[in-house]
Amino acid sequence: MHKKAKVLLCSMGTSFMLGGCSGMINSNNYQKNEQTKDTQAAPSEETRISVQDYTGEGYALPYGRVTDEIADKNLAQIVEAATSFFKEKYKTDVTVHNVVGAKDGATVFVESKGEPHFYTYAVVPIDEVAKKVWTERIWADEFQVENAIKGGLYSMIFKEEFNQLDDYFDSLAAEGQITGKTYEAIQNVGGKGFSTPYYFISMRSKEAAIQPVYDLFMRNPDESAENLRKAFEDNSFSAENLFINIQLFMADPNAKPDNKLFDRIIKDLEEMTSIPRGSYSFVLNDNFIDKQSSSGMGDNSLDLTNDIIKD
Repeated sequence: MHKKAKVLLCSMGTSFMLGGCSGMINSNNYQKNEQTKDTQAAPSEETRISVQDYTGEGYALPYGRVTDEIADKNLAQIVEAATSFFKEKYKTDVTVHNVVGAKDGATVFVESKGEPHFYTYAVVPIDEVAKKVWTERIWADEFQVENAIKGGLYSMIFKEEFNQLDDYFDSLAAEGQITGKTYEAIQNVGGKGFSTPYYFISMRSKEAAIQPVYDLFMRNPDESAENLRKAFEDNSFSAENLFINIQLFMADPNAKPDNKLFDRIIKDLEEMTSIPRGSYSFVLNDNFIDKQSSSGMGDNSLDLTNDIIKD
């Protein structure tokens, strides 16, 4: 049922406590921090794959070989625990896409069903000696999950603006020069909140405008998008607290990141007035992604120095 892509969650810009994460997605440096850790081999030509072919295959969490085998043998139990956990604690039905062994536990990657749409993860502790899976102790980093839900809510209540942004990237991709990550990669190396092939949303904890929306959703998960939008406090919004992190790839495996295309996209984003508010970071990579870190960043990547601010 679940494709066992080996996933390096450290590539999400987070740190691990128990096969899970303790860091916060709270800055536009998030995607710039997608670096391999000391426990991983350095990127090489052998670990690079065309982004169009990348599904998350080839990833492993540090010290997860034994727990991965234990998780495989208890997969149904873990999936049941994860779906129950998110339904009970976060009022959300989820699909489990991937379960990956890590130090002292297994990380469970999930995607919400319907809206608000987001990706996140939970952690199930595992006793390697007793070969026991402690599903009753399943947990998740609250900031990470809340951040993911808030990003999904933000895209939900500003759907028209996000449709404009999505249409722009789709039109760029249709020209044949750029592409994004596959949906399989997003699902299997997920946990980044609201994500598309071209960008993902992250925000600081002090972003206040979305908090009443989140509170209303938690009180009533069936609340209409219209009422959720009314709860958004426009006067409290700060673009410097909400990040739309864009990462594009050249579609041609033989192409290097193109400076003219890079400048054109920046100009387009600066001139667009109907896209969502926030701070836009932007990286244009070549066609390849590193299987060990889920990062497309390389020596030739073009990286926007200062965010594009949309207030």
